[in-house]
Amino acid sequence: MKAGTKTLRAVAAIALSSTVLAATTLTVQVAATSAANAAVVNRIAVSGNSRVDSETIRGFMQIRPGQNVTDADQDAAVRRLYSTGLFSNVRISQSGSTLTVQVDENQIVNQVLFQGNSKIKDEQLTATVQTSPRGPYSQVTVDADVEAIKAAYVSIGRSDAIVTAQTQPIGQGRVNVIYNIQEGDRTKIASISIVGNNAFSDGRLKQVISLRETGILSFIQRDDVYDPDKLQSDEETMRRFYYNHGYADFRILSAVAELDPSQNSYFITFTVDEGERYTFGDVRIDSTIEGVDTQVLYDELDTAPGDVYSAKEVENSLVNVTNALANKGFAFAQVTPRGDRDFTNHTIAIDYVIDQGPRAYVERIEIRGNTKTRDYVIRREFDISEGDAFNQVLVQRAKQRLEDLQYFNTVKISTAPGSEPDRVIVIVDVSEKATGQISVGGGYTTSGDSSGPVAEVGIQERNFLGRGQFIKVSAGLGTNSRSYNLSFTEPYFLGQRLAAGFDVYHSETSTDDYDVTRTGGDVRLSAPITDHLTATLAYNIKSESYGDNTGQTVENPDYDPLIPGSEEFIDSSCGAPNPLGNLVDEGGNPLTAPSFTDSPIINAAICQGDYLTSSVSYQFTYNTLDNNKDPRNGFIGSVGQEFAGLGGDARFLKTTGKASYFNLLSEEFDVVGQLSGGAGNVTKLGDDLRVFDNFFKGQDIVRGFDTRGIGPRQYGVAIGGENYGNVSAEATFPLPGISRDLGFRGAVFADAGSLWGSEFDDQPGVKGTDFALRASAGVGLIWASPFGPLRVNYAHPLMKEDFDDTQEFSFGFSSRF
Repeated sequence: MKAGTKTLRAVAAIALSSTVLAATTLTVQVAATSAANAAVVNRIAVSGNSRVDSETIRGFMQIRPGQNVTDADQDAAVRRLYSTGLFSNVRISQSGSTLTVQVDENQIVNQVLFQGNSKIKDEQLTATVQTSPRGPYSQVTVDADVEAIKAAYVSIGRSDAIVTAQTQPIGQGRVNVIYNIQEGDRTKIASISIVGNNAFSDGRLKQVISLRETGILSFIQRDDVYDPDKLQSDEETMRRFYYNHGYADFRILSAVAELDPSQNSYFITFTVDEGERYTFGDVRIDSTIEGVDTQVLYDELDTAPGDVYSAKEVENSLVNVTNALANKGFAFAQVTPRGDRDFTNHTIAIDYVIDQGPRAYVERIEIRGNTKTRDYVIRREFDISEGDAFNQVLVQRAKQRLEDLQYFNTVKISTAPGSEPDRVIVIVDVSEKATGQISVGGGYTTSGDSSGPVAEVGIQERNFLGRGQFIKVSAGLGTNSRSYNLSFTEPYFLGQRLAAGFDVYHSETSTDDYDVTRTGGDVRLSAPITDHLTATLAYNIKSESYGDNTGQTVENPDYDPLIPGSEEFIDSSCGAPNPLGNLVDEGGNPLTAPSFTDSPIINAAICQGDYLTSSVSYQFTYNTLDNNKDPRNGFIGSVGQEFAGLGGDARFLKTTGKASYFNLLSEEFDVVGQLSGGAGNVTKLGDDLRVFDNFFKGQDIVRGFDTRGIGPRQYGVAIGGENYGNVSAEATFPLPGISRDLGFRGAVFADAGSLWGSEFDDQPGVKGTDFALRASAGVGLIWASPFGPLRVNYAHPLMKEDFDDTQEFSFGFSSRF
């Protein structure tokens, strides 16, 4: 037994020695081979080039005379030359100390031309393709361009477009690249069906996604275009919608788009499994990092036990806690939500666990796909920059901000390893979309100082010159009015998250009693205090002038043709005698004044001439709406003051506030409730308060009344009030039997409010200065038209004063707040 063991040990030792010897021999042979293939190069010869300078080619190779060159060095030089895109073929050979480089140059693109396109302009296609004039010709790039052009046509509903490319040699190694396009017919979306949904109706879910069925307004809205990327995006949108409404187990079983060639239309079907609805259970915060006070972090949470489960609220809580930890010095803290489902009680307990994350830093942020938008516009949405601690939560918040800008069709953020193990490269891929808009609208309005037909044309750009700036120019024309407006906003003033801008306007309006011309503007600065609270500071200046729209004459009620010298019409211009005697001084003596209206107070104000108001104002706005354009849940409110007295003629302090609360009353039937209210007060700061500085209210706070239809009056003419208040309750709902894609909704409402108080209450003929409640109830029709929201109301006054002016029917542009 011992002899056998010794024999085995001897054999093992011999085998091990043989293995080591073989490995050593192999290493020596490899090293010897590499050394044998290395040789000193004294000369580099270049051939085959005509446009690219030989010295430039040598520079690309990164091989210098006198260098010891190996096979690996030659392979690297070949790769470098190919990477320039200037050569279609590269060969390197070595003879003695001479290295010979033979190249075949790519042709140079002279022009890039498009033929057969009419639905997409040349400028848009030029921005789509990578091949460019004076650049090298590459077949690989041209093939990619063909696919990119096809994708562009798919995005406008022409999925059967045929695109081919050809080259046209023009001599001296130059070619024209021509893309031939057969645009084909535009496909439509015949129907969108949803199978398996019970909690939300088909109509409600169709409003959530971006794809739309073809309807009578599709030729304007152009939102009935099938795009596979849109379908995929809508799947994610629908998931998030359900996750944010408590359905944590929601799944999309399939999303299928079938093309019917006979109709050239798509039929899209989503098959879903909603699952049960959950509420939040216990909510906890635990930390494994020493020094973290978890108790103070509970104030950062948006999730509370008993509330309907919402993935968005969990995400917001993650961001809030992460930022709070970073501010306290825990830059690498990693917050992870852990959910514990109770399938019996349908609750989800959330435990936010704080751990020490990996120490990784952002090496750089790469941005790709932006042809218009400047890099810095995208970078500034990140709360992290090069050199900062990498935080995935903050990266996701940046993605959400970029999507909210509405500059891009898609935003994708990924990461790649950096140059060191603790370095991360953040890669942002965006696909831009059109951000400009030209609007032309018209209609008939019964609101405002001047009713009648109106038309408006406007041009706006949300991403002006790719700098993320907003600009809008508009002009309006009506039977009795005209207006011009210019608005500009820089959302990141001085590189900070401060929105600075200005507005300039001019309007001319003819009311029933007089003409008014207003010219003015403002300079404003807004700053976010929290995610929901914003403060705005502004300087405002406005010049007003009033005039007679009766031709400077009024009818003489005392006219008698049998009396010599009696005049049927008398001069009513400012400075003319006051023959009617309807304005007297304290002693009862007639004053010199016009008779534009039946109100001496208004007449005297008109004759003051141009009136300049110079003021500063501030406003705080709190906004938790789920959707600013079409809210269903949340609150928005604002309160502010305007101080007039920095020069100019006005001296007053105005305080105003308003608020609206939205709540989805029925998810199944998409019934949205809204409670709104507002109030205001104006206080004089000098000896007098000009009548036109009062509030003039009517159907804007209580529907069913005329513009300027309530409040203090003199001889039946509105003179405005110093105080107002109003409340309103409304419910809106889809109209049965009408496709929701058309954008129609019905409404029922009830309003109550009042306008009161006037320093002219001791003047002759003045009434209505005391508080008196007005109320009305009615129905409305709302249309989200391509030209903006329009609304028709019928309201019946339930409480009113004898001197009020009523108007039960109204039509005009709708406003949510």
